[in-house]
Amino acid sequence: MSETRHTKVLIIGSGPAGYTAGVYAARAMLEPILVQGIEPGGQLTTTTEVENYPGFTEVQGPDLMIKMQEHAAAMGTEIIGDYITSLDTSARPFVAKADSGTTYTADAVILATGARAKWLGLESEEKFKGFGVSACATCDGFFYRGQEIVVIGGGNTAVEEALFLTNFASKVTLIHRRDELRAEKILQDRLFKNEKIETLWFHTLEEVVGTDNPLGVEGVVVKNVQTGEVKEIPCKGVFVAIGHAPANELVKDVLELHNGGYVKVKPGSTETSIPGIYAAGDLTDHKYRQAVTSAGMGCMAALDAERFLAEQE
Repeated sequence: MSETRHTKVLIIGSGPAGYTAGVYAARAMLEPILVQGIEPGGQLTTTTEVENYPGFTEVQGPDLMIKMQEHAAAMGTEIIGDYITSLDTSARPFVAKADSGTTYTADAVILATGARAKWLGLESEEKFKGFGVSACATCDGFFYRGQEIVVIGGGNTAVEEALFLTNFASKVTLIHRRDELRAEKILQDRLFKNEKIETLWFHTLEEVVGTDNPLGVEGVVVKNVQTGEVKEIPCKGVFVAIGHAPANELVKDVLELHNGGYVKVKPGSTETSIPGIYAAGDLTDHKYRQAVTSAGMGCMAALDAERFLAEQE
């Protein structure tokens, strides 16, 4: 049976931004409800070592998210394992419908839905997804012990994935369409020093090739963007690491967006184009995209919502 529940603050999403918003909103006695979404804990649950979160010299991504969830719950945030399928922002209280059938009404909403992996859009990529093609090295790297694999991309994600995959693979080929990486210098240094990694510059992935029965990757066809020359590289796994897109489906038609779909907020705040709706974390951050900045924005969103609700009263 579907039920309707009211809350002063509804937090949608459960990464560092969502859980931190929960901590602050609960401490402000707003009795927030947090709906976790399809991927509880967000992107950090698909990373291994996190070495840049203050207070932890090194911590596993999933462990850090469990600690944040426990902290939010201990403060008084009600955490629900469900995901929001629609959000009506036309009037207050705002109305959110969940996949379970529950309807939530809220005086303020904090959006912390994050971002998700981008894909190249190739037919062959789609065909072999889950059968040799992946966007998550920490999820699937284990399956490629002693195998040759390729990573596509040139940013932090691609370099981190390539480095991580050397724990399992006999060889990792990093394929990048330019001749220099966008990744942080410290990561680049690690990459270039790693004897298991070979970098293939000025190349793009044209096709993933493999067997149909059983479904499995045997190699990739790559093209030199300067000469047009095409060649095949044998491999058993293909990891696509070309960045992320904001998970803006709930609000893409109602909130002001910028920079390719990120929710626009007023400078120095988490206020969106609709009063009472706040955005925090990777959903709005096209620049930094760090766990610590997401957590900071989650704090800001809760304080902004608290101030807004006080003014309404």
